[in-house]
Amino acid sequence: MDNSRGFGTRAVHAGHIADDVFGAVMPPIYQSSTYAQTRPGEHRGHEYGRVSNPTRAALEAGLAALEGANHGIAFASGMAAADAILKCLRPGDHVLCSQDLYGGCYRLLTQVYEPLGVAASFVDMRNLDAVRQAVLPSTKLLWLESPGNPLMYVIDIPAVASLAQAHGADVVVDNTFATPFLQNPLAIGADLVLHSTTKYLGGHSDVIGGAVCTSRDDWAERLRFQIKCIGAVPGPMDCFLLLRGARTLHVRMERHCANARHLAAYLDAHAKVARVYYPGIRSDPGYMLARRQMSDFGGMISFCLHNNSMEAAMRVLSTTRIFTLAESLGGVESLIGHPASMTHASIPRDERIAMGLSDSLIRLSVGIEEAVDLEADLAGALSLA
Repeated sequence: MDNSRGFGTRAVHAGHIADDVFGAVMPPIYQSSTYAQTRPGEHRGHEYGRVSNPTRAALEAGLAALEGANHGIAFASGMAAADAILKCLRPGDHVLCSQDLYGGCYRLLTQVYEPLGVAASFVDMRNLDAVRQAVLPSTKLLWLESPGNPLMYVIDIPAVASLAQAHGADVVVDNTFATPFLQNPLAIGADLVLHSTTKYLGGHSDVIGGAVCTSRDDWAERLRFQIKCIGAVPGPMDCFLLLRGARTLHVRMERHCANARHLAAYLDAHAKVARVYYPGIRSDPGYMLARRQMSDFGGMISFCLHNNSMEAAMRVLSTTRIFTLAESLGGVESLIGHPASMTHASIPRDERIAMGLSDSLIRLSVGIEEAVDLEADLAGALSLA
């Protein structure tokens, strides 16, 4: 797909498979585990479903086009994609991570890979001096989310990439919150872009998936080797659903962002809200950087209450009528969650508090409903805080 075309055009048409038999407009679902060969090793592009599949190839081409990448590699989940990257490291290697990080990645690094000899440390990557001091001779990856989960920290990706390059390390950017509609990390210095395609790219809370996009041939080869050896791949139906979801990413993200800006302004002025974490608020420390680095501010908001009471937070979480109390994010419906006891429960409490993740922190995945209805729903819940 020609990357000079507009994002919406690429979203709708990238990954299209021409159906020469029936002329189907939508890509077919190739529900096959194996493919006929004319002679051993001679086939029409696919030989075994674990290694490759035509529907998966369509999804991978589509995702690569959206990220401006040469390669897209699809996985069974976002964590499977993260795991495949880390499997390319060796004992003695070090990963330097942003502090504002999904709890599942923290758990993977500290409970799975550290016992295998791959060390991880965590730093506030908004502070480049702190990053410089934390980089070790053994650092192979700088791993960051921007905006981060759940405090929405915005990190200067080009600056971190320049620092990593000077130390011979590569940069992984989890672009799940921003999506390729708002931000293209590969274009500003990243080596690998990670997605939980479960979220905004799928967009309908009905499929699990992950992906890595890169323009580095060496990384693509390593990751496809992981696919071949480990087999953590999405099924054809999953790939079809993800490709279908990605086709409307641009129109959904416009509404997600508009609704989030509306709610962030409402929460920022609310008497019971101590702080709103959203880079679209002018008082947010990441506001100016987000304006330079992103085309809009995203659909994720976190906020904490003035009384910092876990009990008050629970009352808010349990009394919304439109926002659903649930894990995950990025679907058309609005979700509300409590990071300390849900998405980030695997991080010890003292570490959560040290990084600013308070017991009353509430995270919103703002959907595409009517903004006035979402505001009214939060107003009713906050009246009980």
